[in-house]
Amino acid sequence: MYILGDIGNSETKVYLVNSKNKIVGNISFLSEKLNSKILNQKFKHLVKDFKSIEKILFCSVVPKSFILIKNFLSKKIKKRCYEVKDLKLRSLINIKVNYKQVGSDRLTNAISLLDKKNNYIILDFGTATTFDVVTKNTYRGGIIAPGIKISLNTLSDKATLIPKINLKQIKKVIGIDTISAVRSGFFWGYAGLIDNVVNLIKKETRKSFKLIITGGFSDLFKNSIKTKLKQNKDITIKGLIKISKLIK
Repeated sequence: MYILGDIGNSETKVYLVNSKNKIVGNISFLSEKLNSKILNQKFKHLVKDFKSIEKILFCSVVPKSFILIKNFLSKKIKKRCYEVKDLKLRSLINIKVNYKQVGSDRLTNAISLLDKKNNYIILDFGTATTFDVVTKNTYRGGIIAPGIKISLNTLSDKATLIPKINLKQIKKVIGIDTISAVRSGFFWGYAGLIDNVVNLIKKETRKSFKLIITGGFSDLFKNSIKTKLKQNKDITIKGLIKISKLIK
C-alpha cells in the first residue's frame, strides 16, 4: 500500500493506493486547521494497518503542513516520507524553469499528462489560477493569476456594499443589481482571461495544445470557455502514482 498526498494552500487530500495503482481510500481536510488531533482522527479512517505501507509521497506547497504530516507518519511507519521534489523528477520530465520556485503540485500535474507526443496547457482553479505549459516531454513554465475565491472574498471584504457572493453560471453579461454585476464580472471576466492567456501561449510558442482543466471551479467554467478542453479532477493523484515509481 502507498500513502500519496496533495498538500494545497486551502485543502489537503490524502489517498491510499494499492500496488495495482488503484485508489482504495481517501481523506481530506483544511490545510489551515491541520494539527495532530485531526491527523489522528483522519488517518484512523484511512489506514487500518500502518505496517502495510510501502511508500509515502506528497506534493506540497505548504512546508509547515508537510513537516507536521511527515513527523506524524514517522511515528507510525518506518518508511521515509518523500516530497516529490526530493526525487529525481528530471528522469521523468525536462524542466525548463527555476526548480526551487516552481510548485510541486504543478510539476506533479505536468508529469501526470506526460506522453511525449502531445502539448498541454493545464489550467488549475486553486487558491491561485495557474496555467502550466507542457510541450511533449518538457515543462516550460506557466502563468499565475489571482485565485477566483480569494479575489471574490477580498472584494467583498474591502467593498462595504458588496456582500458575500456564490458564483454560478450566468447567460447575461450586464448585471441589473450588485450581485448579478459581480457574478458577471467574475464569470465572464475569468472566462475571457482564460481564453486570452491560452491564445497568447499558442502565439508565443507557435504550437497547438490540448487544454486540461482541474480544481474547484473547473465545473463552473467547463462550458463557458471558448477553447476546446477536457476536465480532469484526478490529475494530481495520477501524477503522484507515476512519480511514486521513483521510490525504490
